[in-house]
Amino acid sequence: MPASREIYAKVATVLVEALNVDEDEITPAATLQGDLGAESIDMLDIVFRLEREFGIKIPRGELFPESVFQGDPEFVREGKVTDAGMRELRSRLPFADLGAFDQDRRLSAVPDLFTVNLLARYIAWKLGQGAGAGPNGIGTIPVARHSAPVHQK
Repeated sequence: MPASREIYAKVATVLVEALNVDEDEITPAATLQGDLGAESIDMLDIVFRLEREFGIKIPRGELFPESVFQGDPEFVREGKVTDAGMRELRSRLPFADLGAFDQDRRLSAVPDLFTVNLLARYIAWKLGQGAGAGPNGIGTIPVARHSAPVHQK
């Protein structure tokens, strides 16, 4: 199921309400923590609101996996995510587009993966699971890549 404007708009509304931010701060590339100021407790609120808004169940750790790497030297070396770490990240975030991250791989950049766009992709992936969505959303979950804010009436 494609991540429609409707999904994106609902995700944006959830974030405005959960994080008490202005609508113009919500862009596809806005990071939840860095740009929108989300903290750990906010992630729980976001999950709860997404579940309610979309009528879905989000298992713990599916959307926001806890401690993906746990300092495992197989997954991280010298502050960079290894090939094994990328495989682990892809298995935990099959809905994420990790192409740009794969070029850099800095462990410190992992929180920046969690953007408004990623949430919209996740919801589309979640809603489309029963409709044949492919791994990593390839060819099945296009999300608008514009940077303009979404305004609702």
